[in-house]
Amino acid sequence: MTDAHGDLGTVLRAWRDRLSPLDVGFPAGDSRRAAGLRREELAALAGLSVDYIVRLEQGRARHPSEQVASALARALQLTDAERDHLFVLAGLLPPSPHEVPAHIPPGVQRLVARLGEIPVAVFTASWDLLSWSPLWVALLGEPVRPASGRPNLLRAHFGNLSLGDGGGRIVSRSGSVDAFGASLVADLRRVVGRYPDDRGVRALLAELLSTSEEFRVLWESGIVGEHQSESKVVSNELVGDIELDCDVFSVAGTDLRIVAYTAPAASEAAAKIDFLRVAAPAAVVP
Repeated sequence: MTDAHGDLGTVLRAWRDRLSPLDVGFPAGDSRRAAGLRREELAALAGLSVDYIVRLEQGRARHPSEQVASALARALQLTDAERDHLFVLAGLLPPSPHEVPAHIPPGVQRLVARLGEIPVAVFTASWDLLSWSPLWVALLGEPVRPASGRPNLLRAHFGNLSLGDGGGRIVSRSGSVDAFGASLVADLRRVVGRYPDDRGVRALLAELLSTSEEFRVLWESGIVGEHQSESKVVSNELVGDIELDCDVFSVAGTDLRIVAYTAPAASEAAAKIDFLRVAAPAAVVP
């Protein structure tokens, strides 16, 4: 009987070889011997060591964790069917449709990688931060990764924390801070209703109810809604205050949110974004 895990290394190499560097925001270059991603590039995108990628592809590591499998699926820009196949080969149960989707479709990943002119990021329905562009980092700072899980907008807002480490912070919004928090709580109630069996959503809700009086009061009010786009002022350590439009787009069929900051052409804010684009160091899109 064939080992169910025997194809893991083979399919990982095939998926890596077919992925263009341009689709993940890397320059193609003239010195490449193959068109696909290098192992070190895949490792950087997935947050893994090059040695572990080698061991997976050579069949010396056959049982990646669910977290690693999800990271590889995003980095390799797999379809939902391919992601599920990766999980099966790794001896894991594919994600349940009753869980908040955290897999970014290939088209959305290419969109984020190629939108180098604007700060853009991808969030789950419950506002876990999944992916971001280099200019997002230049504007708001490198996302702060918790000891476990992913950065979360609700956790940051109601814990008076920042999603980014340095770089910039939101200092004002078109509405009040209270209105922003109420909008997030109303949005989370809708998500809890849609994904009542998601362990991560239940854990986030329990944590916020126990740690934030502001959240608890808003939650007990019973408000339901969907978080909307708004204007914001971001204070950046390099260019000062920037007034930007913050728009939220939903990805059909996934409940993912794409958040983008933009400014009118030829405006002072656009000039500041242009400066950040030139001054900021290159960053890897996760």
